[in-house]
Amino acid sequence: MFPVKAKKNLGQHFLKDREIACRIAATLDGFPSLPVLEVGAGTGALTEFLLRNGRELTVVEIDSESVACLSERYPALRGRILEQDFLRMDFAQYFSTPFCVTGNYPYHISSQIFFKVLDNRDSVPCCSGMIQKEVAERMAASPGSRAYGILTVLLQAWYDVEYLFTVNEQAFVPPPKVKSAVVRLTRNGRKCLNCNERLFKMVVKTGFNQRRKMLRNSVRSLLSGEGSLPDDPLLAKRPEQLSIGQFEELTGLLEPLIGQAGTAGTARG
Repeated sequence: MFPVKAKKNLGQHFLKDREIACRIAATLDGFPSLPVLEVGAGTGALTEFLLRNGRELTVVEIDSESVACLSERYPALRGRILEQDFLRMDFAQYFSTPFCVTGNYPYHISSQIFFKVLDNRDSVPCCSGMIQKEVAERMAASPGSRAYGILTVLLQAWYDVEYLFTVNEQAFVPPPKVKSAVVRLTRNGRKCLNCNERLFKMVVKTGFNQRRKMLRNSVRSLLSGEGSLPDDPLLAKRPEQLSIGQFEELTGLLEPLIGQAGTAGTARG
């Protein structure tokens, strides 16, 4: 009998397989000196193994019942169990140095979690954890595959993404209706894009929102005034055919045609 009742509105599926928890904790072994932020610790299955590794651990958990359970189970963590929403966290309030992020993430907000990490990429050199298998496949996809999309390009522009292993439904209480997977994101050496970053996001999102169309047709909506598109082979492709470097090239090609109004906002998806 689990000490905390899983709440459907929070997407809770508590990990019960200790071997899987141990393997997730080990995904951060390449960064042994960095503190760790665990997201959505639940009843502490993963927490146990993170503490065994002697890591400086902070836990963020939005569910008050889980917070009470964690406080009782791991008294050494008192003062470092944060009862709040990870998506609203100000990392600078708790971390003055780079740190790693891991967790058994709520599946309904997993993409938002990774975009939060992406927004703080200079502080998070490594992020790992368990998510829905389908999302993991999208994150690690290669150009030309059906899974390749917005999430793929925006994450892989800044992180090396590894699909590590698949986890079946029976590893959880209650079991989810989908298979899960563990991924690891490791910051690559990229310091900046070879184009306007805001416009890059906009071009990627616009292209994949109409992924069955050639880019010539989908990005036309971004043009300012009466501008016309050049005769470039990139525009004759569909978005899943472009590498990250080619999206950078396409962004540079489009920038003079879009103008200041088109680059004022930040597109994310």
